[in-house]
Amino acid sequence: MALSPDKASELKQIIRQQLAKMDVHGRIREVLAETIRDEIAPKHQQLSTDDLMKALRRRGIIDDVMKELKVVTDKNDQEVTLDPKPSTHFVNRQPPVLKKTNIDPTRRYLYLQVLGGKAFLEHLQEPEPLPGQTCSTFTLYLLFRNQRFRSKPVPCACEPDFHDGFLLEVHKDSLGDGSKMMDATTMLSICDPVHMVLIKTDMFGETSLVASYFLEWRSALVAENRIINIAVELLGVGTESKVSVGVLNIRLEMYPQLNKILSQEIINTQDENGINRPVCSYIRPLRAGRLLDTPRQAARFVSVLGYERAPVVGGGSGKQEQWCTLLAFLCRNKGDCEDHANLLCSLLLGYGLEAFVCVGTKAKAVPHTWVMTCGTDGIITFWESLTGHRYIHSPIHPDDPPLVEQPKPMYPYRTIGCIFNNQVFLANCQPSDAVEVCAFDLRDESKWKPMSEEAIKSVCAPGATTSLPPFPPLCASTIDAAVASNEIELQLRILVSEYRKDLGLTTVWDDQLSYLLSPALAAYELERTTSISAGNEEFQDAIRRAVPDGHTFKGFPIHFVYRNARRAFATCLRSPFCEELICCRGDQVRLAVRVRVFAYPESACAVWIMFACKYRSVL
Repeated sequence: MALSPDKASELKQIIRQQLAKMDVHGRIREVLAETIRDEIAPKHQQLSTDDLMKALRRRGIIDDVMKELKVVTDKNDQEVTLDPKPSTHFVNRQPPVLKKTNIDPTRRYLYLQVLGGKAFLEHLQEPEPLPGQTCSTFTLYLLFRNQRFRSKPVPCACEPDFHDGFLLEVHKDSLGDGSKMMDATTMLSICDPVHMVLIKTDMFGETSLVASYFLEWRSALVAENRIINIAVELLGVGTESKVSVGVLNIRLEMYPQLNKILSQEIINTQDENGINRPVCSYIRPLRAGRLLDTPRQAARFVSVLGYERAPVVGGGSGKQEQWCTLLAFLCRNKGDCEDHANLLCSLLLGYGLEAFVCVGTKAKAVPHTWVMTCGTDGIITFWESLTGHRYIHSPIHPDDPPLVEQPKPMYPYRTIGCIFNNQVFLANCQPSDAVEVCAFDLRDESKWKPMSEEAIKSVCAPGATTSLPPFPPLCASTIDAAVASNEIELQLRILVSEYRKDLGLTTVWDDQLSYLLSPALAAYELERTTSISAGNEEFQDAIRRAVPDGHTFKGFPIHFVYRNARRAFATCLRSPFCEELICCRGDQVRLAVRVRVFAYPESACAVWIMFACKYRSVL
């Protein structure tokens, strides 16, 4: 959109101030004099504009100016925009630009600066990375009232060089009031903290959760000169939730100034920091926008997020009770079964379903959580958040005569102790807690004992007295599925060729056969998402046409949720059938491999790989 005359004049003034600050005119005069003296005068030529521009580029002056003049643009019209609405996506914002150009005087802002870190003692002996060398990095993620930010990655060090600024807009949630200036009373009523998550990415691209911290920002409301400096001590997660991992230097500024006294918040819940929180606070209806179209697609998305059990003190095999907040789970891209179930339940609630998280056990009394939905027709459906599978619950009636045929449960669940969502918590008080005999008439208090709804609302409803973990919006994937598929496929071809070469075998690839494997991989992903199998007839017909008479075809599909080709290849070789296929010997052996990456929100992905070969059968 076009800028108003006032905005254009303001922008020009800012540019002029910046050029004066950098003394650009003086530097141009120096370059002009030097160019005329050294290049133009000896040759008795006239100085052209192109000559001057080349000289300025050669000395880096133009690059310096462009680095300083960062302008936020709209991707559609490439014109400067000043959007008064809250940000709902990642933005990398530079502190000088934010303070000068992105502040609307009719809005309230919290300007948060991270001014370095210290005492990250685990990295005390970390060597200085050489230029161009890959090293482990820290990335800081922030969430505040539906706005997500992340810092630039910095090398892991005892004193990591964080120098980032984030402009957090303090806005109202009510419709029509989002663009109005907030009054003092409303500011004090906002108990949402700034959720900070520190992620470490190692040299191989593997991420790990270092720390999660909820910053109480309202102390800036009463600070002198609108500025307050805070040393934030980050604690570890899980079993190390009481151990310090480092300190971040934070500066907070409010625009414009408010002077009010904050009330003390009472926190009585539990998360990855070892702080107790009610389980209902981990659930909230979550809308995926246009990133996910159906509940089943949402279940597939949750299932491709990595699964990792929380570590146990002493290295035992027991279950460690640790639930991550949603932002920590999404930033890390992996978590325990509770994290998956909480996210899936929130997404299903966002789709208008009556969904609950179930807490119980699987075989061998292993604690487990999964999701349940109740249909308007009374049908109870279990959703396994780790796989995306769905199961219809048909209860067994133990009092029926022996000759009455009973349904055979297909689900892996054994017992159920309670169910909950963001509004209710129900305890199972039936004679048996075995899932197969449980009745799910949730309105029958003789079977399901409810917790007081008022008690739940007092700690979990919007505006409650406790500080709830903020819920972030989902972010679109940054993965180019076609490019990622080609890269993995090329790496696998190299790995297979080298593996066969070590065995003294030559490798001949059949590109056409590789291409024909694509419909099968698409059908596998469709079946995982919708439970519907389609396209198998066409695939089989194409393979029959591609394999000559007297030849044999073998194929081996496999599924991963990561994009590490070497790791995937090592896993494939553990299968005797795949190893036999890759090491195939015979007459006219032709190999094929096809990779298909399916991208999901939060850069999660489902990776399907299929190895195949055809060879002449020799009797």
